[in-house]
Amino acid sequence: MRKCDKCGAQNATTHVKTIINGELTEYDLCSACAHKLGYTNVFSDMESDFSNLLGSFFGNVLPARTQSTRCEFCGTTYAEIANSGHVGCANCYTLFADRLNPSIVRIHGNAAHCGKHSKALEQEKAAEKEKPKQDTVKDLQEQLEKAVARQDFERAAELRDKIREMEGSK
Repeated sequence: MRKCDKCGAQNATTHVKTIINGELTEYDLCSACAHKLGYTNVFSDMESDFSNLLGSFFGNVLPARTQSTRCEFCGTTYAEIANSGHVGCANCYTLFADRLNPSIVRIHGNAAHCGKHSKALEQEKAAEKEKPKQDTVKDLQEQLEKAVARQDFERAAELRDKIREMEGSK
């Protein structure tokens, strides 16, 4: 039996596979470490569902075994989000924020959405556009001379082509 990859003390009962940015990572966890990291039992909500089923037969006389908060818009519970990895709707982010945010930060590095283009990237692009074309050609010519001096002819050819392209678009 394999030991837990996190604590190394107990036998592993949970095997986890994650794919982040195309990179597969696999590890085994004991039940305590799996619970701490937010990996819950797929069948944990089944007791509640079974109780609800029996309750419907007996006129809801039986008490619910667990209290699961459901989103009022889509009906999703936190357990369903944790099991599937998919948030039901935009309201779920607000309703389950206290439990979702640690996972979001762990996965994405930030809980606030920055968009595809951050302000820093947009500022860099704007600054590059404002830079006069002549200065850029001069910089490329200096780089070309240095490349020729160190006999890096492949780089020199690339720089030559860039200069001709820029001078042709004046």
